Amino acid sequence: MSTELFFIYDTHCPWSFATTSLVKEIADAYPNITLNLWHSAHYEGDEKVSRKTIDAVEDDANIEFSHEYVKTLNVEKDSTLSANLIGWVSQKVPHLTLELIQAIQKQHFEQGTAFTHESDFQPIVEALKLSPPAKVFKEGKIAKEAEFVLQEIYDFQEYISTKAIPALLIAHNENLTLLNHNLYLQNPSAIIEAIELELAKS
Repeated sequence: MSTELFFIYDTHCPWSFATTSLVKEIADAYPNITLNLWHSAHYEGDEKVSRKTIDAVEDDANIEFSHEYVKTLNVEKDSTLSANLIGWVSQKVPHLTLELIQAIQKQHFEQGTAFTHESDFQPIVEALKLSPPAKVFKEGKIAKEAEFVLQEIYDFQEYISTKAIPALLIAHNENLTLLNHNLYLQNPSAIIEAIELELAKS
């Protein structure tokens, strides 16, 4: 029996940040599950995150965003380089992908790091012992690995009839289920029971 998890997200999306904790719960509970961690590159330097969004995430997920991050709300977000690096890692060293996502999110939402320059990534790249090529950090340019992921996302979104992010889905054998991640943000471990019920159906 084959079981896969699909997570469509953006590292700079506050809702995606909250939902990543659910992905970690699932990955820990099912070490043999296939993880499809797809960065949507939603933020392209022309959109900000609103205070209203931050307040909603804080209420629904019972988290508090740092003062350093909140100070950046008046700046347009650009996750292109994050998408590039994660796309490259997912092809070259896929077992590090989730750890990389978490590291970028932690630094972005706790320290307010923009991740728009190669130097922003250096502490993480060094900690994970990565050696990405220069093309990954070409500012404003989507690398081919990230483009491949974007095509996967477009095809998948057409199939599931939604472009909303984050999206969390479980595929077991021939059944694909969109998980209502909002139900579990305050209690991430509860999503495991929901998945058990889905797996039992097939």
